Amino acid sequence: MSEDTLTTSGIGRHGATRLPSVDVDSFNIELKDDDGFLGDRASKGAFRKILDTLRKPLKKNGEDPFGSKDAVTIPKTTLDEALVGDDVGAAALVHGAIEEFAQELAYVTQRFLKTKAWADTERIVVGGGFRQSRVGELAIARTDIILKAEGFKVDLVPIRFHPDEAGLIGCLHLAPSWIFEAHDSILAVDIGGTNIRCGVVETRWKKAADLSKASVWKSELWRHADDEPTREGAVKRLVKMLKELISAADSEGLKLAPFIGIACPGVINEDGSIAKGAQNLPGNWESSKFNLPASLIEAIPEIGGHDTAVLMHNDGVAQGLSEAPFMQDVERWGVLTIGTGLGNARFTNRKKDKDQDKDEKKEKKSKD
Repeated sequence: MSEDTLTTSGIGRHGATRLPSVDVDSFNIELKDDDGFLGDRASKGAFRKILDTLRKPLKKNGEDPFGSKDAVTIPKTTLDEALVGDDVGAAALVHGAIEEFAQELAYVTQRFLKTKAWADTERIVVGGGFRQSRVGELAIARTDIILKAEGFKVDLVPIRFHPDEAGLIGCLHLAPSWIFEAHDSILAVDIGGTNIRCGVVETRWKKAADLSKASVWKSELWRHADDEPTREGAVKRLVKMLKELISAADSEGLKLAPFIGIACPGVINEDGSIAKGAQNLPGNWESSKFNLPASLIEAIPEIGGHDTAVLMHNDGVAQGLSEAPFMQDVERWGVLTIGTGLGNARFTNRKKDKDQDKDEKKEKKSKD
């Protein structure tokens, strides 16, 4: 892709380390030990594996309260209900799994905290699908206690937005603030190994300039893993979802900004290509011949009569950015997302000053 066909319309770089409100110190770190990637020890699958291991002796005697089902097929709601149900054996199993998983998560978190990129981290928010359950909340709280007991001065807290919406809301923080002045919403895309979620995110910028009151107005979910599409088929479906949302927003009278924020797994190059980490997506997204932002601009060249701009960043970064307005009492903070793997990012808050305000106004004036 040549310099004059950059897909960001001059408003920023994909996978940028400097964003409007934070500096991204690191993301998608892949720590390893002798057994492989450390993130695999603190994933949703790791918790289910621990639970199955604890159930083995009970299965032999036919006393497993969860029957013959593999842990991976047991709904989160069933596990949550076991914690407060009358079957103390089931509750004990789940509590045991929570304890072992918390020990693993604490170990992995310590390894991150000992890296140069994560030095002096004051708070870590935990997102991902695992967080959206009572089991997940207890595991996070227990991990926080373990870390403090071992002398780490860091707080571990659950992400406040629903994990299904946090990535979409975080996309707002990829865009410069001037883009919100004449618009009340943006399009956002959160791409995962199983699902692609698109949404219209209301900025509510006039109520809270820090975007703390932002919310998802409408979203669409496609489980691409069920359909097993080609890469081109996935992009075509994504474009269709976005166009339907544009139409819905227009019908409702929302003023969509000519901006699409994308949260995507992997290491994102500044030209919009993906260096690595997209192996769970349909087709080869790491090909040098594939550029998702460029594909979207080609399919949706304008929004509301203005040239479309697209910015893409790592999905862990985007989910973490949803917390940026609530992290102003610390300087350095991070995010861990517990899902198929363990996403991660570390941030340092940027101090707003007069020079920065002047730069943003100058940039806005050049676009008008």
